[in-house]
Amino acid sequence: MSEVSFDLSPVETKPSRKYRKGSKYDPILDKFLEDKNKLVVVEVAGKEANYVRTQLKKRIDAKGLKLNVTVANNKVYLEK
Repeated sequence: MSEVSFDLSPVETKPSRKYRKGSKYDPILDKFLEDKNKLVVVEVAGKEANYVRTQLKKRIDAKGLKLNVTVANNKVYLEK
């Protein structure tokens, strides 16, 4: 078995993790909430409709919003 070279260094405290605040999908929800339309189609370049639906659903649940997000014919629909 070969030996591994390593160093151990004492520290006082462990740094806190840096969490991302929010999501890149939050602006979509924010703009929709400001909008007067009750139903819109959401298109995100380079992303599959089901992936976008999943991400928006996660953010809707995290924010406790009363919105519906569905996919039909490979398009994402947001509904108030």
